[in-house]
Amino acid sequence: MPTLDAKPVLPQAFRRLWWATGIDGLGTGAFTAAVPLLTVTVTHDPRLVSLVSTAAYLPWLLLALPAGALADRHDRAGLMWRAQAVQAALVGVTAVLAACGGIGIPVLVVMAFGLGAGDVVFGTAAQAILPDLVAKPALPRANGRQQAITTITGQFAGPPLGSLLFGLAAALPFGLDAVSFALSAVVVATLPRRTRKVPERSAVKEGVAWLLRHRLLRTLAVLLGVNTFCGQLANTTLVLLATQVVHLSARGYGVLLAGAAAGSVLGGLVNARVVTRIGALPALVTALSANVVAFAGIGLSPDAVVLGVVLALNGFVTTLWNIVTVGLRQQLVPAVLLGRVTSVYRLLGWGLIPAGTLAGGWVAHGLGLRAPYLVAGAVRGIALVAVLPVLIRAARQFQVSRRA
Repeated sequence: MPTLDAKPVLPQAFRRLWWATGIDGLGTGAFTAAVPLLTVTVTHDPRLVSLVSTAAYLPWLLLALPAGALADRHDRAGLMWRAQAVQAALVGVTAVLAACGGIGIPVLVVMAFGLGAGDVVFGTAAQAILPDLVAKPALPRANGRQQAITTITGQFAGPPLGSLLFGLAAALPFGLDAVSFALSAVVVATLPRRTRKVPERSAVKEGVAWLLRHRLLRTLAVLLGVNTFCGQLANTTLVLLATQVVHLSARGYGVLLAGAAAGSVLGGLVNARVVTRIGALPALVTALSANVVAFAGIGLSPDAVVLGVVLALNGFVTTLWNIVTVGLRQQLVPAVLLGRVTSVYRLLGWGLIPAGTLAGGWVAHGLGLRAPYLVAGAVRGIALVAVLPVLIRAARQFQVSRRA
């Protein structure tokens, strides 16, 4: 892997993307806290709570591949702002329904699916556009900045604000999210435009073939699938663990999410240095090992303080995983294929999330609200042991290429 500059330059176009990410993240963070709180006012059944989360992630299974083809064939900035404009309209309608008392599980499911579809288009194009804006040596720093602002606004500032607004009126956090989507779309629309000529007949097939030939990225995609399945299995009923087992209020739940996000914020700011110092793949193994421990700790947490600390540790190492894996894709995949390979990668990596959310609801219903984290930690540990030989071999290959 190439040596990173001490202070790689981040251009003005990246700063605009960074601002758009922060604006969007604030509203999304408020929305993230408000949706489960609104859901538990309708039902306490873990299976129905998990159904809303399932609907939010189902588009990754259904739409990931065509979204990647779109990101390689069309202007990525244009796709991003149009997706956010649609999301703004959808959340605005939800805010009106919440104000009128017309919210039920079916409405929440439809709303979650629509926003998830927008996230598929926006997220795929956003990762693919970054190498268009930033030189390769600066990608770890840029990804770290993106992770940091996403966490600061989406997990640190947004959830407490969403909880506070929800306490005042159920519609307020949804209105805030609609405004944030609209403002972010305006900023994204100012990014540089670039399109590529991609033959339609080879669009999806070429991305699939490239990823299947690359052993390291193929392995990481499968491992991501296991990890996200486990993450959703555990986290889909976190609101019930926090409010019914640890006995937090709605405002306390927002503070818990903000405290947990502190680890992710720190990770976004320092993990690029960690990757530079110890190497990408050793950092990856460290992150995966710590995730296993963190999941077990969350499931066994005796009170809100311990729960918040272990969630913060999990956020820190999850950010480390994100910076390493996103950076590897951006550096190893040819630019003309990046959207399609990213979509295939995320299909493999996120396609099991709907199954994870449903499984989490049933595990919590049958074994208790602590059980999902313990089960998820055990499965992640087994998966890490299974892929460790591939990661070790890849790390040695990187060392040889560096010496050469």
